[in-house]
Amino acid sequence: MVCVSALDEPLKKILGGTTAKVMAEHLGLHTVGDLLHHYPRKYAERGELTRLSDLPLDEHVTVVAQVADARVLKFNNGRGQRLEVTLTDGSGRLQLVFFGKGIHKPHKDLLPGRRAMFAGKVSVFNRKLQLAHPEYALLDGEGGEEAVDAFAGRLMPIYPACQQIASWKIAKAVDAVLPSAREALDPLPESLRAGRALLPLPDALEKVHRPRTKADIEDARSRLKWDEAFVLQVALARRRMAETQLPAAPRPLTPGGLLDAFDAKLPFTLTEGQRKVSREIFDDLATEHPMHRLLQGEVGSGKTLVALRAMLAVVDTGGQAAMLAPTEVLAQQHHRSITEMMGELAEGGLLGGAEHGTKVVLLTGSMGAPARRQALLDLVTGEAGIVIGTHALIEDKVQFHDLGLVVVDEQHRFGVEQRDALRGKGKQPPHLLVMTATPIPRTVAMTVFGDLETSVLDQLPAGRSPIASHVVPAKDKPHFLARAWERVREEVENGHQAYVVCPRIGDEEDAPKAKGAKKKAEEEAAAGEDKRPPLAVLDVADQLTKGPLAGLRVEVLHGRMHPDDKDAVMRRFAAGEADVLVATTVIEVGVNVPNATAMVIMDADRFGVSQLHQLRGRVGRGSAPGLCLLVSEMPEAGPARARLAAVAGTLDGFELSRIDLEQRREGDVLGQAQSGARTSLRMLAVIEDEQVIEAAREEATSVVAADPELTGYPELRIALQALLDAEREQYLDKG
Repeated sequence: MVCVSALDEPLKKILGGTTAKVMAEHLGLHTVGDLLHHYPRKYAERGELTRLSDLPLDEHVTVVAQVADARVLKFNNGRGQRLEVTLTDGSGRLQLVFFGKGIHKPHKDLLPGRRAMFAGKVSVFNRKLQLAHPEYALLDGEGGEEAVDAFAGRLMPIYPACQQIASWKIAKAVDAVLPSAREALDPLPESLRAGRALLPLPDALEKVHRPRTKADIEDARSRLKWDEAFVLQVALARRRMAETQLPAAPRPLTPGGLLDAFDAKLPFTLTEGQRKVSREIFDDLATEHPMHRLLQGEVGSGKTLVALRAMLAVVDTGGQAAMLAPTEVLAQQHHRSITEMMGELAEGGLLGGAEHGTKVVLLTGSMGAPARRQALLDLVTGEAGIVIGTHALIEDKVQFHDLGLVVVDEQHRFGVEQRDALRGKGKQPPHLLVMTATPIPRTVAMTVFGDLETSVLDQLPAGRSPIASHVVPAKDKPHFLARAWERVREEVENGHQAYVVCPRIGDEEDAPKAKGAKKKAEEEAAAGEDKRPPLAVLDVADQLTKGPLAGLRVEVLHGRMHPDDKDAVMRRFAAGEADVLVATTVIEVGVNVPNATAMVIMDADRFGVSQLHQLRGRVGRGSAPGLCLLVSEMPEAGPARARLAAVAGTLDGFELSRIDLEQRREGDVLGQAQSGARTSLRMLAVIEDEQVIEAAREEATSVVAADPELTGYPELRIALQALLDAEREQYLDKG
């Protein structure tokens, strides 16, 4: 975060090549500064390490325990051997397992009665918890008493670790670089720091890594949270200021045009929410600066209708509107639903079209050459007022007559460069409307989309039905799964349709395993790690047609099918010519088949909370109630099942997004996938630290208003450069 010589020193100079290499490859830590900002995730007091009775599944843990017994067992007809060690700490028991040549040292070290610290990832074998190949440090024998004292008498930092390097090794490395913390430059303005009684940065770094008391930890964390929140909000405030300087063509409402004609033929009235959000959008479109608005709406709240009205308003002023969809299936779906909603208004210039209609064209990568040529011609001449497409819209060849509005659907699927390229196609920057059906808690919107104004559609249109959701524990209660398929048959017999969603497609992915993988599989089998691959569309569809759904019309849909085939399957399903659609998450957004009432999600634990909520929103879109069954083989007590229970327990997307965020933490809130950079939030929790974020936003806005170039704040400028390389700052701009 802080860019200064001692903190820029490469770790390999101080820690040696091997440790530095592991830290760089597995934890993304390259410099002294990186390591100083790799904060402990918690602190243990002696005896307060994870108790064996409280071990969380699938997490890296550090435990202190005594060896109860150790034995070597043969497997694979005597060719392989493994060492099994049982630990106890008075609260519970835990098994360790080592394989092959890796058994010799632990066999010598881990004798019954010895105490040690162990670190590894908790898995389950034969319904017992175990650690495979854990790292360990002996706590008795030579130097053992010192090791015990070292963590007995004080708070012991437990660092975010990985299989390749244990927490205590990271702690040793931090000891080596901690003296450099004295040279850290403080990015917070002195007046702000004094006014809020925050520690100086060097003190905060020392106290967060080597606290003497719990109060030290609190003080250090308060200070470090402010650093992250403030520097981030300064970046966003500068973007907002820059945006207000950009010119845009105002697009005021034009009475008696396409929008009025469209509204007049709507067969229903808009919800109050839709009217309010439309007013906010129309006000923005009428200004001389580009609109930057985020439209959040629950699944099925009518976002597409609101976006279409905004597009028509722009077409009324002689401009064009482009809608960017993340997949071809979705682009085709949007094109179909928008032309249906507009009716003859979408046939501008055609025989039988309305007098002030416009052309609505589709542009995707897989279109045939003649259709593509015609679409490009309609765009450049202005004949087409609305274009809907995938990232094919962004290619250099695509020219617009007068691009006035860009609508981006499901923005998290689009990279920064793509949005930028599309924006560059207007004579002046076009207005931008970003739609997302993933509800975003307010603080995340402030942090991630801090330069976008936010509109929320939280009412469902009249006539939408409730969705009942249940978890189906396939392993514990196989008869529940059999009942799930009976329910699907019942829905079909009642004239409805169903989706079955799987995490994987399943053909070329099942290529023969490489030699190393085969050996690993053997070891895992010996350790009893039952890691079957995720269920696949092709296999599940085959099993269902031969088994529980025999006689029903089952079709498959996945991302590797030819676009024409995908479209044909979707059309058949929408027309009621198929009963069950077995698909990957290609159906996650935008697919609208009101007659589909049931959804079975296989291996539901392999999807995120927000993704499950999105998928579930595909059923119950008509007048009949919806049913969503979340099938999982995970054990009842684990975190995966808790996540599924949360989804089954509420239909409130905002509540679920909070749960999702608390579980994922903020690792990918800032969209690592899009910016390629590591997340900048290490200490700040965007849900818990709402007050810090709000206060930092106010402080940042006033600092930037008074000194946009930050000439009076050289340390803050350095911190800004370190946090936001140019790419990251642009990313925040276009988020």
